[in-house]
Amino acid sequence: MITAEIIEQRFYALKDDAQRLHLMRFFKTGKGQYGEGDDFLGIKVPDTRSIVKSIKNQVQIPEMFPEIKKLLYSTWHEVRLCGLLLLVEMMKANLPQKKDSDEVRDLKSRTRKDIAEFYLTHARQANNWDLVDLSCQYILGPYIRFSKDDNYEILYNLAESDNLWEQRISIVTTLDFIRNGDFIPTLTICDRLLDHHHDLIHKAIGWTLREVGKKDINALTRYLEKNYSRLPRTSLRYAIERMPESERRLWLTRKP
Repeated sequence: MITAEIIEQRFYALKDDAQRLHLMRFFKTGKGQYGEGDDFLGIKVPDTRSIVKSIKNQVQIPEMFPEIKKLLYSTWHEVRLCGLLLLVEMMKANLPQKKDSDEVRDLKSRTRKDIAEFYLTHARQANNWDLVDLSCQYILGPYIRFSKDDNYEILYNLAESDNLWEQRISIVTTLDFIRNGDFIPTLTICDRLLDHHHDLIHKAIGWTLREVGKKDINALTRYLEKNYSRLPRTSLRYAIERMPESERRLWLTRKP
């Protein structure tokens, strides 16, 4: 079985000091910024994905969880991303298929639960916006959607967290539901986060509302009509960016 130490060695071999400085500025790692303390090796996401692709077939459940935990608690941003993307691959491998027997379906269901619970236990290690966005909608989204129980409460609880990254997980995860025509969790969590102070939440609200609009423009318009006076300006700009310019202008110049 491949170990966390072996995986980290592969990342160290790709270290790029110039790219490292660029990424640390881009992901706001300075004192007082949202990514304060985060450290990078300077490896681009496609290269991280290549490493994940090359080792994903060596990842066994549950034997690999201790190794992935080591990755998630690494100093290095890219190594934590690798751990999260391995969980994504685990979840993909355990999605139900029409050809599955009842026994296989039950096994996959239990495995999805194990993966989701592991992710939730260590969710705060997804401690920058890209780590959240590249993982939660592909891990928690399918887990909740295929669960026999109504597990939306998982996301509603995350929305009430005191942790920025867990709050972002709560809203970004709903992109999975939007793709499958279910807007209720998105709109419910947007309601709960409308008064949030952080720009990263404002952007996530706007992003998810925009995706709702791509599926059902009337659903988006109804939400904007109801919540225009509370909606952060950044959220509004993101939400309406696919509308015709004349309509965007009307929303942007509208009086509360």
